Amino acid sequence: MEAKYKCLVVDDEKPAHKVIRSHISHCKELEYCDSAYNGNEAMNFIRKQEYDIIFLDINMPLVSGIELMETMPQRPVTIVTTAYSDFALKSYQHDAVDYLLKPISLSLFMKAVAKAKLFCEARNSKNTIKSNIQLKVNGEMMDVLLDDIVCIESVGNYLKIYLQSGVIPVVVYGSLIEIKENLDENFIQVHRSHIVNRSHMHGNTKHNLTLTDDRIVPIGRKYQILIDNA
Repeated sequence: MEAKYKCLVVDDEKPAHKVIRSHISHCKELEYCDSAYNGNEAMNFIRKQEYDIIFLDINMPLVSGIELMETMPQRPVTIVTTAYSDFALKSYQHDAVDYLLKPISLSLFMKAVAKAKLFCEARNSKNTIKSNIQLKVNGEMMDVLLDDIVCIESVGNYLKIYLQSGVIPVVVYGSLIEIKENLDENFIQVHRSHIVNRSHMHGNTKHNLTLTDDRIVPIGRKYQILIDNA
């Protein structure tokens, strides 16, 4: 029996939901699961349930499609569905697998789904439980337990990795974008220069987050929604 790919439709307009759900019904390998009508609602769905593919609009209230992609790099395989051509480059930069302009024909929808399936299969083949990360420190490889990482701070071309077990941070060359690929879903970006481990979040105000080591990190405006739902 062919695998079923669970789908979430995200759009603030009901007619768009109707079209995409109709297209999904023509793909026997797709399973429609839920509908979200703004970015905030979509993020809540993704946090609580597992989906394989999301069909994501760009122009939405509360949290736009672009903001959702920026704040949730580890999300289901994403097909953008929009009436605007302006955001194609930014969408691909945030790993959208295809960019469909409304009105969306069934043939183009099918082609996008074929791409998404390939990404899903590749992701599933690599989807092993991570417990540690390898870092190059002073020319040598160092194993660090993910649970031991409190937060990661970007400083220029380097990263400061603060560990529960260490007094001083581990400093490595790299960027937040690169290191995200090796982290699990327990890590969230809360600022353009900070990623934190949910397990080490202790409390927060509107603008700052306190961690279990008493470190205080800033919260960026567009990342506030992730803190609210952490």
